[in-house]
Amino acid sequence: MELRTKRVYDDPAPADGFRVLVDRLWPRGLSKERAALDLWAKDVAPSTELRKAFHHDGLSWDDFAEAYRAELGGAARGAVEALRAELGTHEVVTLLHAVHDDAHNHALVLREILAP
Repeated sequence: MELRTKRVYDDPAPADGFRVLVDRLWPRGLSKERAALDLWAKDVAPSTELRKAFHHDGLSWDDFAEAYRAELGGAARGAVEALRAELGTHEVVTLLHAVHDDAHNHALVLREILAP
Protein backbone atom coordinates (compact mmCIF):
# COMPACT_ATOMS: atom_id res chain seq x y z
CA MET A 1 0.00 0.00 0.00
CA GLU A 2 1.25 3.46 -0.90
CA LEU A 3 0.33 6.14 1.64
CA ARG A 4 0.20 9.77 0.51
CA THR A 5 -0.81 13.01 2.18
CA LYS A 6 -2.60 15.96 0.63
CA ARG A 7 -4.59 19.03 1.62
CA VAL A 8 -8.30 18.33 1.43
CA TYR A 9 -8.78 21.69 -0.33
CA ASP A 10 -6.64 20.55 -3.29
CA ASP A 11 -8.53 19.13 -6.24
CA PRO A 12 -9.28 15.41 -6.04
CA ALA A 13 -7.40 13.29 -8.58
CA PRO A 14 -7.77 9.68 -9.72
CA ALA A 15 -4.17 9.08 -8.54
CA ASP A 16 -5.32 9.78 -4.94
CA GLY A 17 -6.80 6.30 -4.72
CA PHE A 18 -8.80 5.82 -1.50
CA ARG A 19 -9.30 9.30 0.03
CA VAL A 20 -9.45 9.53 3.84
CA LEU A 21 -10.04 12.74 5.79
CA VAL A 22 -8.04 12.52 9.04
CA ASP A 23 -9.23 15.76 10.70
CA ARG A 24 -11.57 15.80 13.70
CA LEU A 25 -13.41 18.89 12.39
CA TRP A 26 -15.02 19.21 8.97
CA PRO A 27 -12.95 21.58 6.77
CA ARG A 28 -14.44 25.06 6.71
CA GLY A 29 -16.21 26.02 3.48
CA LEU A 30 -15.76 22.65 1.79
CA SER A 31 -18.75 20.72 0.46
CA LYS A 32 -18.93 16.96 0.80
CA GLU A 33 -19.10 16.66 -2.98
CA ARG A 34 -15.92 18.69 -3.50
CA ALA A 35 -14.09 16.75 -0.79
CA ALA A 36 -14.81 13.47 -2.64
CA LEU A 37 -14.07 11.36 0.44
CA ASP A 38 -14.17 7.62 0.73
CA LEU A 39 -13.85 7.74 4.53
CA TRP A 40 -13.77 10.29 7.35
CA ALA A 41 -11.52 8.89 10.09
CA LYS A 42 -11.94 11.57 12.74
CA ASP A 43 -11.15 9.16 15.59
CA VAL A 44 -7.47 9.05 14.56
CA ALA A 45 -7.13 12.84 14.48
CA PRO A 46 -5.29 14.63 17.29
CA SER A 47 -7.38 15.35 20.37
CA THR A 48 -8.95 18.79 20.61
CA GLU A 49 -6.55 19.70 23.43
CA LEU A 50 -3.47 18.67 21.44
CA ARG A 51 -4.67 20.41 18.27
CA LYS A 52 -5.26 23.66 20.15
CA ALA A 53 -1.89 23.44 21.93
CA PHE A 54 -0.11 23.12 18.58
CA HIS A 55 -2.09 25.60 16.50
CA HIS A 56 -2.90 28.24 19.12
CA ASP A 57 -0.63 27.84 22.15
CA GLY A 58 2.77 27.48 20.48
CA LEU A 59 3.52 23.80 21.17
CA SER A 60 6.61 22.92 19.12
CA TRP A 61 6.36 20.52 16.17
CA ASP A 62 8.57 17.95 17.87
CA ASP A 63 6.53 18.05 21.09
CA PHE A 64 3.29 17.87 19.11
CA ALA A 65 4.49 14.87 17.07
CA GLU A 66 5.61 13.04 20.22
CA ALA A 67 2.31 13.70 22.01
CA TYR A 68 0.30 12.67 18.94
CA ARG A 69 2.24 9.41 18.61
CA ALA A 70 1.41 8.75 22.27
CA GLU A 71 -2.30 9.37 21.59
CA LEU A 72 -2.22 7.04 18.58
CA GLY A 73 -0.59 4.32 20.68
CA GLY A 74 -2.91 4.90 23.63
CA ALA A 75 -6.51 6.08 23.58
CA ALA A 76 -6.78 6.00 19.77
CA ARG A 77 -5.07 2.63 19.33
CA GLY A 78 -8.29 0.79 18.45
CA ALA A 79 -9.23 3.41 15.88
CA VAL A 80 -5.74 3.19 14.34
CA GLU A 81 -5.99 -0.60 14.06
CA ALA A 82 -9.45 -0.39 12.51
CA LEU A 83 -8.21 2.18 10.00
CA ARG A 84 -5.15 0.08 9.19
CA ALA A 85 -7.41 -2.90 8.46
CA GLU A 86 -9.65 -0.77 6.22
CA LEU A 87 -6.74 0.73 4.30
CA GLY A 88 -5.00 -2.60 3.76
CA THR A 89 -7.37 -3.47 0.92
CA HIS A 90 -6.32 -0.44 -1.17
CA GLU A 91 -3.21 0.01 -3.32
CA VAL A 92 -3.06 3.80 -2.93
CA VAL A 93 -4.40 5.76 0.04
CA THR A 94 -4.32 9.53 0.44
CA LEU A 95 -4.62 10.93 3.96
CA LEU A 96 -6.33 14.31 3.67
CA HIS A 97 -5.86 17.20 6.07
CA ALA A 98 -6.82 20.88 6.19
CA VAL A 99 -3.53 22.19 7.64
CA HIS A 100 -1.72 24.85 5.58
CA ASP A 101 1.76 23.57 6.42
CA ASP A 102 2.61 20.52 4.30
CA ALA A 103 5.82 19.89 6.27
CA HIS A 104 4.31 20.01 9.78
CA ASN A 105 0.91 18.36 10.05
CA HIS A 106 -0.61 15.40 11.82
CA ALA A 107 -1.23 13.44 8.59
CA LEU A 108 2.55 12.99 8.26
CA VAL A 109 2.77 11.47 11.73
CA LEU A 110 -0.25 9.27 11.06
CA ARG A 111 1.24 8.10 7.75
CA GLU A 112 4.39 7.08 9.63
CA ILE A 113 2.31 5.08 12.14
CA LEU A 114 0.18 3.40 9.46
CA ALA A 115 3.04 2.50 7.13
CA PRO A 116 3.44 -1.26 6.77
